[in-house]
Amino acid sequence: MSTKECGHHDDEHRRKLLRLIIAGIASLILVILLTIFIIYLILKPTKPQFIIQDATIYNFNISSPTSSPFPTPNTLSLTMQVTLSTHNPNNKIGIYYQNLHVYASYQTQQISFPSALPDTYQGHNDFTVWSPFIYAVAVPVSPFTFSALQQDENNGMVLVSVKVNGRVKWKVGSWISRRYHIFVNCPAYVRFVGDRNNGVGVLAPAVKFQVLQSCTVDV
Repeated sequence: MSTKECGHHDDEHRRKLLRLIIAGIASLILVILLTIFIIYLILKPTKPQFIIQDATIYNFNISSPTSSPFPTPNTLSLTMQVTLSTHNPNNKIGIYYQNLHVYASYQTQQISFPSALPDTYQGHNDFTVWSPFIYAVAVPVSPFTFSALQQDENNGMVLVSVKVNGRVKWKVGSWISRRYHIFVNCPAYVRFVGDRNNGVGVLAPAVKFQVLQSCTVDV
């Protein structure tokens, strides 16, 4: 057999070996994906349930700009504490909450700075309660938002949405999933109290509202 024929057989052998390696890797990936899919079908992970229990308003005040030669936006200041409860309804799946931040919004505008929630592991059928403070100091608001707040002042009530944004991971035995995005929206109706002639808002002393409202959860 010539040197050329030997080289040809070596190339064929390498190609066959490469095809076997690729087929083996593809089969392994397929088995892993199939196993994960079967586990998912058996366990059927259910997204967590959130409830906003109450909201304590220390300050909710919007101010108009004073006469000035320069354009000055309307601003909103806010101090509130909310109690959020979350329930893991799964019997065999734990939930890791990571990088969660809570903030308040009105209409389509975010009206507070985000406040961080602690990373938490939630066991099977377990409950977790957070009571974060939400702050805003002279946050500029649009003319549309200012007008809507004035209308709400006349109605005596305002709808504030408390939102949570972050990541979750599922835990089954020793297996932990990749991270998934979680977004929670909790509507909270609060009343305007205090002297309305002193600006739009809730004035001291602090007012606690029992909300007990279910939240929408997207994972």
